[in-house]
Amino acid sequence: MTVKVISGDARPWRAYRFPPRSSQPAVDWSGDAAGLQRAMADGFQQGIEKGYQDGLQQGEEAGRQAGFEQGRDEGLKLGREEGRSEGRREFELAAQPLQQISEKVEQYLGELEHKRRQELLELVKKVSQQVIRCELTLHPTQLLALVEEALTSMPGEPEDVQVLLSPEEYARIKALAPERAANWKLVADERLALGECRVVTPQAEADVGCQQRLDACIDTLAEHLHLTEA
Repeated sequence: MTVKVISGDARPWRAYRFPPRSSQPAVDWSGDAAGLQRAMADGFQQGIEKGYQDGLQQGEEAGRQAGFEQGRDEGLKLGREEGRSEGRREFELAAQPLQQISEKVEQYLGELEHKRRQELLELVKKVSQQVIRCELTLHPTQLLALVEEALTSMPGEPEDVQVLLSPEEYARIKALAPERAANWKLVADERLALGECRVVTPQAEADVGCQQRLDACIDTLAEHLHLTEA
């Protein structure tokens, strides 16, 4: 390419040539078709190699980055899980003495509550016995009411019935209600304690004393208080 330069002093112009784009000298392949083919093949192979190396480098870099991020995420996840597991183990180990103390306290409180209920049951039994004794001392003929209640479910005739009492209550009934005592065949039995009474017929025998009734009530109360053995 030439450029015509016009000077103001009207000097003659000269042609200007641009430098070649490549610093390497151009090769004339017009007379060497095989060389041209080889050069093209070499250039193509060099392009492939360069593209492969560039792609490999970029792939390695992307792979390293992806592997780093994946490894970091998996490491964080694994670390959190191991941290939680280790924390749970440490907590369980640290809580074992507290758990043992809690179990002992619970056992002690359970035993204390059981003892308290037993003492309450014994108190109820003793108070009931005292009330029964006082009531029978004032009204010994109440035993005859128990006898009449028992006879309604027993076979035999009333004249064949024997009523066994303790000597003390036998004497009180004879003294306080002789007319009622005359209607029954009362028998003093030294083997019976105060409040005890047995009804005997030719066909059957029944315990109508206060103690067995009290024992039945106490057993029911013990069951309600969960004091009976399984």
